[in-house]
Amino acid sequence: MKIDLRSDTITKPTPEMLEAIVQAEVGDDVYKEDPTTNALEEKIANLFGKDQALFFPSGSMANQAAIKLHTQPGEQLIADKYAHVYNYEGGGVSFNSGVSCKLIDGRRGMITAAQVEASINPPDFYHSPLTSLVCLENTTNKGGGACYDFDEIKKIRKVCDTHNLGFHLDGARLWNALVARGESTKQYGAQFDTISVCLSKGLGTPMGSVLIGDAKYMENAIRVRKVLGGGMRQVGYMAAAGIYAIENNIERLAEDHKKAKEIGKVLETLSFVTNVEPIDTNIVIFSTDKKEEEFITEMAKKDVHFYGMGQGKLRFVTHLDYTDEMHERLISILKGF
Repeated sequence: MKIDLRSDTITKPTPEMLEAIVQAEVGDDVYKEDPTTNALEEKIANLFGKDQALFFPSGSMANQAAIKLHTQPGEQLIADKYAHVYNYEGGGVSFNSGVSCKLIDGRRGMITAAQVEASINPPDFYHSPLTSLVCLENTTNKGGGACYDFDEIKKIRKVCDTHNLGFHLDGARLWNALVARGESTKQYGAQFDTISVCLSKGLGTPMGSVLIGDAKYMENAIRVRKVLGGGMRQVGYMAAAGIYAIENNIERLAEDHKKAKEIGKVLETLSFVTNVEPIDTNIVIFSTDKKEEEFITEMAKKDVHFYGMGQGKLRFVTHLDYTDEMHERLISILKGF
């Protein structure tokens, strides 16, 4: 039995999702004539209480488009040092928007309003880049699936308002945070100018993210998507998967969180595991006194697959295709050490 815990992106559509894909009514989305894509965009915009939404082929493209919509070349955004937009989007911030990043040493990928305030460059000091945008990530990928305290988000919003800064959320795993914290999409829509949400991670679709935002930011989103190469045709087949996922796969994320916590408890009992980071959602980050590659290879021989994150850290990610049977098997393997 192969157990793949590399990421929650490795899932495959369920038979029910495949049926929704097959039955989708489609058109040419470049002409905005794909009814299923239009329906998905409207559905998610309404969920967040936002004016508009736009379907993107990937979360990175959605984030990069948002940054482009908020900034001008030579400006600067503020983000945590672990931020996906800085670490895992191929340098797109500088390549696509000509923007630099001021990185904050936060806690598990999360920053505070006080840190944001202290990082803003004086707007009349022309020797430094003009600060124009704050980017948060919830949950944090490199921070181990950590969830922001919502009160802190509201405080950061106030700082952004005071200094006339844009406020973007990389919500690739926001669904996980909503389930873990009992929060609502409307709460987040009220705080952020733009939000990207992913459909192909915890929700199990083959592809796609959606950028949601206020009209003044979204006005040129379709143009930026075109420039980035994101124009798609009969993408309603994938949008149908997204609609199915939104309607059926959000609440079940609690199962992934539960399994992740159970894995963490077993890891804490193992003599060679030196640290297990706090587990909020579906990501388990831990360290061992073994060499990374040694433990990865040892587990691969037992058909358990996962990634090392460097600096001695290892990561398991639970997901839709990680079954109860696989979970029991993994727990048994770990206890066998």
